Amino acid sequence: MSGVDWQHTVIAVISRLLSVGPMPPPLQTELLPSAALPAVSFVAEEVVLLRRFAPTAALRSAIDAIAAAAPFRHLSTPGGGSMSVAMTNCGAWGWHSDARGYRYLERDPGSDLPWPAMPLALAELAARAAATAGFPGFAPDCCLVNRYAPGAQMGTHRDFDEHDLRHPIVSVSIGLPAVFLWYGASRQGPPTRVPLVDGDVLVWGGRARAGYHGVRRLPVRAEAGALRYNLTFRRAR
Repeated sequence: MSGVDWQHTVIAVISRLLSVGPMPPPLQTELLPSAALPAVSFVAEEVVLLRRFAPTAALRSAIDAIAAAAPFRHLSTPGGGSMSVAMTNCGAWGWHSDARGYRYLERDPGSDLPWPAMPLALAELAARAAATAGFPGFAPDCCLVNRYAPGAQMGTHRDFDEHDLRHPIVSVSIGLPAVFLWYGASRQGPPTRVPLVDGDVLVWGGRARAGYHGVRRLPVRAEAGALRYNLTFRRAR
């Protein structure tokens, strides 16, 4: 079966499960407004986009509560740089970066307190999105919260610090629009560009689990005070 045939077959199966009717062929998503895009579409094999899946008003309140307990901070990279995206965590584990490398910690190094507990609504959202995308049974133990100001970006990387890569990644977009870049197995060559808006959720797993990806620099022309948040749910341990 060719890649295109495989994609059409899986889209048809998910369409029946969600009772949304037949799905159209893959679209050139950058040419269409978000309202015209299908509710479920494929970025690549085992990389699924769920349009406007997340109720973001409630998520913003959860982010405020998390940041009150574990403030946002700009982490340093092993090479000595500083990340343009501010980060914090909730859940049993939190992702961290410094001169010693990338790793998960049980306690916030800024306060030496445990990370804030993951709100049940967030864990349920991640599990529901994963199941909708074809990865049932996902139970995240970490939610990395990223805050993008205009001009911030996420360089090309892969999520590879988790113990068991059989668990998917669930990524929720909130606030300002952004362009997600999917490279796949190699970080070389042109990426697939995926415009994301408030409420969009990306899920990837299986053979795509260790795929390279990033986020294009946010335009600096955004209105004053406007931000983008991203919730990245993972199973760290």
